[in-house]
Amino acid sequence: MSLEELNRSLFLLINGPADPGAAMLTFAKLCAALLVAAVPLYLVIGWLRGDEALRRRLLEAALVCALGLLIAWVIGAVWPRPRPFMVPIGHALMAHAPNASFPSDHLTGIWSVAFSLLLQRGARGAGTLLALLGLPVAWARIYLGIHFPVDMAGAALIAIFCAWALQIGAPVIVDPLFPWANTAYRRLFAPLIRRGWAAY
Repeated sequence: MSLEELNRSLFLLINGPADPGAAMLTFAKLCAALLVAAVPLYLVIGWLRGDEALRRRLLEAALVCALGLLIAWVIGAVWPRPRPFMVPIGHALMAHAPNASFPSDHLTGIWSVAFSLLLQRGARGAGTLLALLGLPVAWARIYLGIHFPVDMAGAALIAIFCAWALQIGAPVIVDPLFPWANTAYRRLFAPLIRRGWAAY
């Protein structure tokens, strides 16, 4: 069996039926669209409430995410693989623009941050939780018929590569950038810091 045949077989195994029921459909859509919001929420809240060590980790994770999404965009532009409903195959249970399917931007974003935190001492608990959070997102986007399983594998590989690359490059990228970012934060959020609503 070729990789493409395996990809389609796994898709048909996970993809939902034409009429999955209101409760299942709602659950899948919530997983597919809303769980990804946990990543920016964690980055923002962690930056506002954490100490400098945490902010340094979050800056690296944010840069990993940006690099991952950039690579995903380039791949989609250069090699625009169709989504399942464009083939067509399976059931499309959620409206989506007919753009490139590979890799999944949602999962690239979640797992880029997660894998970056997993590689940083002191942040592995949060990294583990975010990595696990990506699993229902991956399932839901296949279940709803807007991604293939290979799109999720591609997102994972990109996230792993970017997390590794930024960890290696941190001394020349993250370390010089962090003091500027931290100073800008303290000036911009000075009123909140004075009131104790944000950490110094």
